[in-house]
Amino acid sequence: MSGVRWRRIASQIGRSVTVWAVATLTMLVLAGILPDFRLRSADGDSATDIAVTAALGAGAFGLLSALVWPLLVRLLLLVPALVLGLLVFFLNGALLLVALRLNPVERGTAAWETAIVVAAVMSAVASATGAALAVRDDAAYRRRLYRLADRRRRSTPPIPATPGTVFLQLDGVGHDVLLHAVGQGLMPTVARWLGTDDAGLPHSHRLTPWRTDWSSQTGASQLGILHGDNHDVPAFRWYEKDRREVMVCNRPTSAVELQQRAVRNAGHPGLLADDGASRGNLFSGGADEQALVLSIAARRRSPENRSRSGYFAYFSDPANAVRTALSFAAEVTREIGQSTRARWTGQLPRVSRGGLYPFIRAFATVVERDVVVSAVMGDLLAGRTSVYADLVAYDEVAHHSGPTSRDAEKVLQRLDRSLALIEHVAAHAPRPYRIVVLSDHGQSPGETFRSRYGLTLGDLVRAGSGLPVPRRARRTHSGAEARAAVRAALRRPVEEGIEQHRPPRGSESVVLASGNLGLVSFPDVPHRMTKEEIDDRHPALLPTLANHPGIGFLLVGSERHGGVVLGAHGAEIPLDELDDDPGPLAAFGPGAADAVRRTHSFPHTADIMVNSFHDPADGEVLAFEEQIGSHGGLGGAQSRPFLLSPVALSAPVADGEELAGAEQVHHVLRRWLKESDASSHLPAGPHREQAA
Repeated sequence: MSGVRWRRIASQIGRSVTVWAVATLTMLVLAGILPDFRLRSADGDSATDIAVTAALGAGAFGLLSALVWPLLVRLLLLVPALVLGLLVFFLNGALLLVALRLNPVERGTAAWETAIVVAAVMSAVASATGAALAVRDDAAYRRRLYRLADRRRRSTPPIPATPGTVFLQLDGVGHDVLLHAVGQGLMPTVARWLGTDDAGLPHSHRLTPWRTDWSSQTGASQLGILHGDNHDVPAFRWYEKDRREVMVCNRPTSAVELQQRAVRNAGHPGLLADDGASRGNLFSGGADEQALVLSIAARRRSPENRSRSGYFAYFSDPANAVRTALSFAAEVTREIGQSTRARWTGQLPRVSRGGLYPFIRAFATVVERDVVVSAVMGDLLAGRTSVYADLVAYDEVAHHSGPTSRDAEKVLQRLDRSLALIEHVAAHAPRPYRIVVLSDHGQSPGETFRSRYGLTLGDLVRAGSGLPVPRRARRTHSGAEARAAVRAALRRPVEEGIEQHRPPRGSESVVLASGNLGLVSFPDVPHRMTKEEIDDRHPALLPTLANHPGIGFLLVGSERHGGVVLGAHGAEIPLDELDDDPGPLAAFGPGAADAVRRTHSFPHTADIMVNSFHDPADGEVLAFEEQIGSHGGLGGAQSRPFLLSPVALSAPVADGEELAGAEQVHHVLRRWLKESDASSHLPAGPHREQAA
């Protein structure tokens, strides 16, 4: 056996002994601090006996954690991920109690609650010690990372030398938000890639803004990016008359249907069909390797392909489980503190952040982030050709705290650290990697429609339809405005108008909200209604909506013009005249007319598409949902995400051209994959910087 191999074995043994020693000392310290945890018999023991008890207990606990823990997690495959997170502590405590019982000297005991604390602390300390020792030895650190993916790599063909590509989606981070975060020093990794830090190094990446479709939300954008087709996705949720079903992009059954439609329309399985991996996404992108993918969540196939399999792969390491569980608890506490401070200081705008939201936020910002990043690291070390992963933390926090809030900025800092970690692992991967970072949409600030006007979009639709509105809405100033609009539209006193034009119950509409985009459908009419049909049925509805100060514009079909955009004061612009006279679309900027015309062509566009008011001066919109940072329609930063790509790849678009629509982004990413596949090696020089 060579001297190098002997030194490697000796180094591994040395690290294992050191971790064991540190775990033993940790157990001794905890036994001295915690009253219900002891390492001596009732008659008392010598210091040597106590030390031996601690050493044997720490060793047994370490072996059980390495051998038994993965089996326990696998047995809990059917347990929801959130429940598993709560079970982490109890399972770890149970392993410690078993370790104490296996101790041949039989001196150690601990109460249940104490065992949970001791096990958590010991797992965290052992993990930190092992990682610190490995990082000090770069070769050992590489071997440790390689072992994470060794089993997967054994079953794959030889890894090619051509560059792989990692696409990291920072959900909801707009182009301007990213630039602001870089300028404020919140994202040093991105600043270094762009060459805007103090190091003076040339930039390795270029930043390109792109424009979303009218439906500026993850479902439409990610479907277009991953599968190249997002036709007939008018919003985050919409009603399909032919199927009598409400489609919701983050509902598993809807995601399956949308992905199947996209595959049929595009004629190919997706961006990741060639040795790709999909992590934390709504759709698979055609990847063979999938974890935490919503479109497979409803399927009952092998455990490896289940949506939650990624969680269990991550939690099979007890150190990961304890670290993430502790971070989860800290994040719940942080959210409660931040929301309490917002209430005490009278922060406005503000939405409710109680109930389950602190746990939902912690799940998105801690659990899902940790699991997705870990899965991406494994994909890099396994030499996957392409990986697409979605990090949803910022989007979740920005909805409730605001897109430029201090809470959201803290999330951006943590996301930057995740990018740095992935960059570091990529440097140890068996092939070079190019890291592309992008977002699916931005977020626009603003208070909710309900908080400003005292009624929901559904209330306004009911008033315009001649139906009674809730008592709370009638008492508000906006409720009076709605009734006044009805009277003006009908040219009748309110009592006479409502009584004579009240439709039967069966004709009530379905009103759905997707951020600041509202959709009104009449399910008893099998086809998409025209303006003429709506006016005949509900003469006051369209004027009531179009003239409300919280509404920016409406899109409806037209027997005469095919489709029209309606605005305040009787504005009615045919779709084919919007380029010459944008009318109410003028406030929404370039590209709005194209986005509206495209959505009008969808088979399942609602009878009435409602976009909220937008103030170009401050980018404010009014969400029809309870969100102070929203997206889903037109107006402001929500329609302007970013694409951050290595300069080693071709430019996304030519100078002076605009990157518009998720489908166009798909074609750019597909072109980059072909470029990487065609190259036998990266250009001379530090490919690690370009792979970052």
